[in-house]
Amino acid sequence: MSRWPYEKGLHDLGNGCFAWLVPDGSWGYSNAGLIVDGDDSLLVDTLFDLKLTREMLAGMRTKVPQATHIDTLVNTHANGDHTFGNQLVADARIIGTKACVSEMLERPPEFLRERMANWQQLGEAGAFMHEVMGSRFDFEGVVNTPPTSAFDGEMSLRVGAKEVKLLEVGPAHTHGDLLVHVPEDRVVFTGDIMFVKGHPVVWAGPISNWIKACDQILAWDVETVVPGHGAITDKNGVRELKTYFEFILVEARKRFDAGMTDEEAARDISWDAFRDWGDPERVFVNVNAAYRGFVNDTNPPDVMRMFSLMAEAHFKRKAACPACGGHGDTHSH
Repeated sequence: MSRWPYEKGLHDLGNGCFAWLVPDGSWGYSNAGLIVDGDDSLLVDTLFDLKLTREMLAGMRTKVPQATHIDTLVNTHANGDHTFGNQLVADARIIGTKACVSEMLERPPEFLRERMANWQQLGEAGAFMHEVMGSRFDFEGVVNTPPTSAFDGEMSLRVGAKEVKLLEVGPAHTHGDLLVHVPEDRVVFTGDIMFVKGHPVVWAGPISNWIKACDQILAWDVETVVPGHGAITDKNGVRELKTYFEFILVEARKRFDAGMTDEEAARDISWDAFRDWGDPERVFVNVNAAYRGFVNDTNPPDVMRMFSLMAEAHFKRKAACPACGGHGDTHSH
């Protein structure tokens, strides 16, 4: 949607809804949202480190007086690139799903900080993690600040006179994903249920739940969709992502039935339809999620195996085409 260019900073969606975008939307570069009405304010997610979050809050406060004090923070899920700045608005009411809280307690910032400090001991997977996270973000000083109000299912709240609806749609990207819907403004903040022009990553699954979440957004009367990563979009962006997941389920199933491993399937599938999407290495995680879904395996993936496969693909692509940095075919060859 050319109405809102994909540029870093605050974008006014109208009627008290705002998006904070952080290009290029790759690993760790996430978006956030702001909803205000009267004197009240609600922040949708924080960013991956304190510096980025401080920059965002300062940018919001410069243009939106209600952002001077954040009343409510909603975390769309537990990943650090949506929660590691929470401590900077710790006096707000912080809301998330119960599953989000559990995941934040299981994987505190110290876990990632230690892994980044020891990346050289983790082989190619560690080198990849360091490149896409450790070298770009500063996790020092981050204190785990999980939601103080947790719910299952649905929750409705008000920002001034404006109704905001929270709907749990996980497990999908993570175990505790939720959507933030502002019905009267026809806006939805999706967290990482939406990636635009970038391969998503299915850490939890099943993929069928993610497709249901897309269907829910399509069923709502919404015209503006703020993704967790990528440019602001509309229902066409949602349809694109749904098509991606349907494609994976069909193509992975053929190869599952043929006896291929998930790794073999990911390498065998033709991804040409998505060749301009960033972070193509994530297909290994997504095909693995499809395979786990086929046998109703609800165990988490082997994260180090997934990062090893992604690292191999990323560095091979980067060596073959330095101009794209390994993230995708976004230029002409």
